Amino acid sequence: MEYGERDQKRRFVILTTIFSGALGLLVVNLFWLQIVKGGEFTRRARTVSERETPLAAQRGEIFDRRADDPLVFNVDSFSVDLAPGEVPSSQLPALFDRLAAALDIPASDIAQKVPPRTWRQFQPIEIRGGITLRTISTIAENMEDFPGVSWHNKPIRSYVESGTLAHVIGYVGDITREELQVLYNKNYAPGTTLGKSGVEKQYDDVLRGRDGKRFRVVDVKEKGVTGAEDKIEPPTPGQSVVLTIDRRIQRLAEQALGPRNGSVVVLKPSTGEILALASYPTFDPNRFFATDGSAYFSKLSVDPSSPFIDRAIQSAYPPGSTFKVIMTTGIVDDGTIPISQAVLCTGKIEFGDRTFNCWLKTGHGYEDLFGGLAQSCDVYFWTMGNRLGPDKILAYARDFGVGSLTGIDLPGEATGLLPTPEWKEKVKHKPWVGGDTLNISIGQGDVTLTPLQLADSVAMVVNEGKVYRPHILLRTVDPRTGQTIVDNKPQLLHESPISPQTFQTVQQAMRGVITKGTAAPVITTKAVEIAGKTGTAQVVAGVDIRSWHSWFAAYGPYETPNPDDRVVVVVMVEASDNWEWWAPKAANIIFQGIFANQDYEDAVSTLKPWYVPVPTVGRGVD
Repeated sequence: MEYGERDQKRRFVILTTIFSGALGLLVVNLFWLQIVKGGEFTRRARTVSERETPLAAQRGEIFDRRADDPLVFNVDSFSVDLAPGEVPSSQLPALFDRLAAALDIPASDIAQKVPPRTWRQFQPIEIRGGITLRTISTIAENMEDFPGVSWHNKPIRSYVESGTLAHVIGYVGDITREELQVLYNKNYAPGTTLGKSGVEKQYDDVLRGRDGKRFRVVDVKEKGVTGAEDKIEPPTPGQSVVLTIDRRIQRLAEQALGPRNGSVVVLKPSTGEILALASYPTFDPNRFFATDGSAYFSKLSVDPSSPFIDRAIQSAYPPGSTFKVIMTTGIVDDGTIPISQAVLCTGKIEFGDRTFNCWLKTGHGYEDLFGGLAQSCDVYFWTMGNRLGPDKILAYARDFGVGSLTGIDLPGEATGLLPTPEWKEKVKHKPWVGGDTLNISIGQGDVTLTPLQLADSVAMVVNEGKVYRPHILLRTVDPRTGQTIVDNKPQLLHESPISPQTFQTVQQAMRGVITKGTAAPVITTKAVEIAGKTGTAQVVAGVDIRSWHSWFAAYGPYETPNPDDRVVVVVMVEASDNWEWWAPKAANIIFQGIFANQDYEDAVSTLKPWYVPVPTVGRGVD
């Protein structure tokens, strides 16, 4: 008996020990799982069951150089979403019709965004943005008719200056599939708003900020779990952007150009800051957010006048007689031809088996360098171009940046073209001939440049060899603190080996164009002394049909103790307009307005020009 009792007791102790040990291990494991690792497992569970919805960041505002009133700001609006999985499939077509009527869009647009393959999806799909609070209120009051419909705040852009500044500022839109494939790794997502052109595109990463996130808990069917609290990561607003543009000068340039296909560049040569960049025709980016936005965009896209093109930087033209500024620089710098040597202009020049006619068919008589530039004598520059030869002319043109990008901080800049013998042989399969040299000597033939490139060429003369990279961005600002984040300093783009004395001589010659040359009849402003060059570029539009681009490139003040006071103005009016030699006339008003601190109406009232409001139509002078 004693042995049996001891055996039972021993077995009881063993079983108790095993049971207690197992229970202890279980308790320890539960403690480990629920207390020590509980937070991690909770996070994992939430990750599996959470669905992420982006919260759009407030896009940064855009200001002109005064940074007082914004050129672009955000207007509160909403986007309407639909979670098709919350609605029986048989009821979706009818829901599309009701929602389309409420949003004033075709039901087919909704059907396209919510195809049958998504009908079991509980993840919301954005149907339309730019919805007003009134429309949202209407939907909210009749929610029984709109199952699965929700909305979220999505501000839209309001462009205060929707005239010629539209090309500079650009516009925004929803990201496309193609853009998303390129930008996916840069924190862009479906439904993201991004810049499509202009400053909105160039500085999109600065303006758009960082989107926030809303996390909601869903079940296995992707339906929201009742009572589960959403977790929100707030968005970070985008930085404000301050441009170099002067709103007053921009309006002045826009009105002076008027409804003519062309452009105006106003540049500060000492820094490269763009004070105005006007291009016509233009467009209204505010209309892209309207009900007919898609139709308006499509209409602009097929418009033969190409309103989306910023003609100041994206269109290149033959420079005509403005190229003679480059030729004048080459003649002075080369030194092999005395600037006092006169050339007899009889109105034409014989070269090979061709006769080249000067723009003044009666001839200019004897003209030296100063008279040749002032009167824009073609015969003088043909003669000098033939003496310099194509290699030297092309070398000087390269030094002035012809055929090269300026590097302006706007997308889509055109390079223009500086034709060479090698280029002609490769592209046209023809050798360079003497006629090509004569053509390029007066800015005709195949040479083309943009108005901004011409502005840089004038800036090089003004700065006596230095060219600063033209730029639109002045600085970026933290919208919450007002502190400057990035201050865009001037960058030296190019420094010419040509001597300052040469450029000083060219400046004197350009002044003569205004005082006693081709520009004297129309440059009447007394607000500032300027120096510049007129230009007429011939365009062959068809058989025996010729028309002319009108150019004017100038700077002022001609003499000043402070180089920062100087501005370069380039006006270009396309040959598609009626010929009225408008470029120098517009520049006259612009210079008057800038230096007399007047708007367009006051400048015209002061000048009382004979060509306003009804410009004289005619060939003009070169």
